[in-house]
Amino acid sequence: MKEQKKAPSKLKPVNISLGEHSKVILDFEQPIAELEKKIKELKDLTEGGMDLGEEISTLEEKLQQAQKDVYKNLTPWQRVQLARHPARPYTLDYINLLIEDFVEIHGDRLYGDDKAIIAGFGRLGSRPVCVIGQQKGRDTKENLMRMFGSAHPEGYRKALRIMRLAEKFNVPIITFIDTPGAYPGLGAEERGQANAIAFNLREMADVASPIVTIVIGEGGSGGALGIAVADRVFVLENAYYSVISPEGCAAILWKSNAKAPDAAAALKLTAEDLIKLGVIDGMVEEPMGGAHHDAGYVAEKIKEKIESALSELEKLPAEKLLEERYQKFRKMGVFHEK
Repeated sequence: MKEQKKAPSKLKPVNISLGEHSKVILDFEQPIAELEKKIKELKDLTEGGMDLGEEISTLEEKLQQAQKDVYKNLTPWQRVQLARHPARPYTLDYINLLIEDFVEIHGDRLYGDDKAIIAGFGRLGSRPVCVIGQQKGRDTKENLMRMFGSAHPEGYRKALRIMRLAEKFNVPIITFIDTPGAYPGLGAEERGQANAIAFNLREMADVASPIVTIVIGEGGSGGALGIAVADRVFVLENAYYSVISPEGCAAILWKSNAKAPDAAAALKLTAEDLIKLGVIDGMVEEPMGGAHHDAGYVAEKIKEKIESALSELEKLPAEKLLEERYQKFRKMGVFHEK
């Protein structure tokens, strides 16, 4: 977790309406929250004329140390909890921060419009881009509309339709991943969920536009991979990318969700582990405490990663771009036994 001196953001100011979500405190953050509460109480007393400057300074030093102790030594399970924090920026937040003149496109031309997946075109700086991402909701009503970021088959078909449109006009593609997995309901299965995801995996390998993927929160299983067969894949510092959720893994191996922290460690789902395994291409730094503490800072870092990647990828001929993408995924999971 990087401590940074904040420079003035070059991005347009965006108001992210969080409501009560901004007050959510995770279990391991309780010591920090208690110190922040005490500091606020003392500052309130100083407004009444009491001189408590020394006590406040002492507590602020303790707070800084507590933040370092907690956030610089996060376990994989704690990072999973941060990835799911309800105040964390979602796809539309990053689109609003990064993309100018964004125009959303709807529907798969077969069944309907899946609101769990956002897709459209806009500009990243002066560069035209196609943007696709999973979108969660901020409240119960929106979550039901967005299916908690879990897409139906029509969502994956919409995404591929827009990718092919981007390919037609030689526009690079950016995808934002934030889903616990594809929607598991009966209707989704009846409409060909597995087929839609598998079709996307095959077809994305052949889309002749550069593709850059950013995992901004949860990156769960095929639901994530259905829009993540990319030339460059980056994961936020407190996001995760895994074949199964920790709870799902724990239920299978130990028959108990209580073992989710052990499963999270075993799955090697953090950005650092994924880099070592060669599954992703890099990590995007977050501010102390997570992306929801400074969405503008994280958006700047995402922009840097995307622009750097696209500058490299756009120089490649289409044949070489596709061959490198194919080889990138073919070599994953290869191992040798003595």
